[in-house]
Amino acid sequence: MHRFVLAEFNTHRVFSRNSASSRAIPVRRTLGRVAEDPAIPLGWPTEQKGMQGGEPLGEQEADQALEIWLKARDQAIESASQLATLGVHKSVTNRLLEPFMWHTVIVSSTEWENFWGLRLSALAQPEMGAVASLMREAYLGSNPTPLAYGQWHLPYIRTEDQDLPVEQQCKISAARCARVSYLTHDGVRDPDKDIELYDRLVTVTPPHASPLEHVATPCSGLGDHLHRGNFEGWDQLRHSV
Repeated sequence: MHRFVLAEFNTHRVFSRNSASSRAIPVRRTLGRVAEDPAIPLGWPTEQKGMQGGEPLGEQEADQALEIWLKARDQAIESASQLATLGVHKSVTNRLLEPFMWHTVIVSSTEWENFWGLRLSALAQPEMGAVASLMREAYLGSNPTPLAYGQWHLPYIRTEDQDLPVEQQCKISAARCARVSYLTHDGVRDPDKDIELYDRLVTVTPPHASPLEHVATPCSGLGDHLHRGNFEGWDQLRHSV
């Protein structure tokens, strides 16, 4: 989604999420993406009172707005490049590029209706409405696999991983959820390296436990249906660990 609506997305507290990190992604990679495929507003509404924009600019003014936006992108690239040459860390340099970045998030939840209601509304920012619409389309078009108590919801586990012990699959799944911070899902999968990453996540002080929230098993139904985390009816690996 557009990076500039991430703050609004993060207000939904029932979501478990891991997100691409400007602190982790190399500046060179960010510069290339912003240069080749910048995130551009879906429209150019006119200024008026309130949070919703007014009527869209006319064609000529919209062309000028796009030109100004891309010029700002070019200036941000130039400034970020200068900071990188100076040796400034990516956790600072990448911030200049964020208005022009696409953003990747893995999000898991058992409750979606409030999100659909707010973000598919005509009052929502169009860039947020666009991603919410795509999410709901995927949600409604999915074919969920029912799981019993003791079975696990395991994002990023592939067919070839399913012969591994379930404990290892849980670790691998959580580690792969963590890798979204670095946007390294386009490389070769290595279960051993994923387990190494998982071990680092849970042994560091303090532990980095958020990736463990996506991995979950249905509650037993024996009085443990209340929220321990932010999932309804599921026990997250985070709370088991």
